[in-house]
Amino acid sequence: MLEEEFQANHRPREAQRNLPPLEVPFEYVIRPAVASDLPDVREIYNHYVANSTVTFDEDAMSLKEWRSKFQHVTKLNMPFLVAQSPTQHILGFAYVYPWKEKAAYRYTVENSIYLGAAATGKGLGKVLMAALMDASKAAGIKEIIAVIADQGAEASIAMHRNFGFKEIGHMGKVGFKFDRWLGTVLMQKSLK
Repeated sequence: MLEEEFQANHRPREAQRNLPPLEVPFEYVIRPAVASDLPDVREIYNHYVANSTVTFDEDAMSLKEWRSKFQHVTKLNMPFLVAQSPTQHILGFAYVYPWKEKAAYRYTVENSIYLGAAATGKGLGKVLMAALMDASKAAGIKEIIAVIADQGAEASIAMHRNFGFKEIGHMGKVGFKFDRWLGTVLMQKSLK
């Protein structure tokens, strides 16, 4: 670049401070998960295992464990969704899992939604929840149960409530993580 070109386009440092923040659009697609997504799913989930009480798991889940869970969910034709960025990064995931293994519970599931750290606070959780409920309904599921930690998951409780989940119970001090007792809030939604 020539000196005169630089001078013509250069803004003094003071003027640069007043520029509006660069807005990068938050773009993604929601799609069914595939096996190659599982390393990213594991990474997102294990962040919560190590740093929060939103899951009561204390040990990181292995890729083998995630493969087994994924195979079980897909064998049952239940939804397992991911949010993928235009650069192919997995931003979050959502799936349902049988509430209990007994046959009479076959139309009832428990839901799970987890977002990568860079994707929180942008409305992606709501989009994943809506897509998960639509996919669950299409799969013939009738009832969705949410089991949510009673401490540190207030946003999850509020989101479920906004989607029409009703609180059906509270279990106190059923989990012990990070040297403290934790309970769970049980919420339920009927898919009519």
